[in-house]
Amino acid sequence: MTQSSGSVTLVLGGARSGKSRYAESICRQTERALIYVATAEAHDDEMKARIAQHRADRAADGWQTIEEPRGLAAILKGETEPGRVLLVDCLTLWLTNHLLGDADIEAEIERLCAAVSASSADLVLVANEVGFGIVPENRLARAFRDHAGRLNQRIAAIADRVTLVVAGLPVQVKGS
Repeated sequence: MTQSSGSVTLVLGGARSGKSRYAESICRQTERALIYVATAEAHDDEMKARIAQHRADRAADGWQTIEEPRGLAAILKGETEPGRVLLVDCLTLWLTNHLLGDADIEAEIERLCAAVSASSADLVLVANEVGFGIVPENRLARAFRDHAGRLNQRIAAIADRVTLVVAGLPVQVKGS
């Protein structure tokens, strides 16, 4: 896959590591149109409340928001204008949505990687680093961990920059 003129930044971290806040901050450093692509789905009242709060926060900060739990590749293909910055939060939830929907995960990852590679927009992609923990006890959790690890590796290979956020502190892994 050949990289287009847009830059790709992957921001990894654990739950509540500060990865989303860091990703938002690097997007705000630009003078460009900011598009927030949210992948979460609300399956309970607590998640509905979180999503509502995130919507309100983003609207107050001037983000254009696209909510798309599964069709991320199509969104990235449609939002390829240079001069835009797209923040995708997060690839891990996108993967979960596909895994729970019995999708062909490898085909979805391939579509996503092709869309990331072809984009002329600057992309900031957020994902959970799930490989630091113990081996999960059940098959679905192990499959999730394995797919997430492979997804992160594929996106990291495409990315110009990879940053790991630990306790709110960014650690450069790839690029400058």
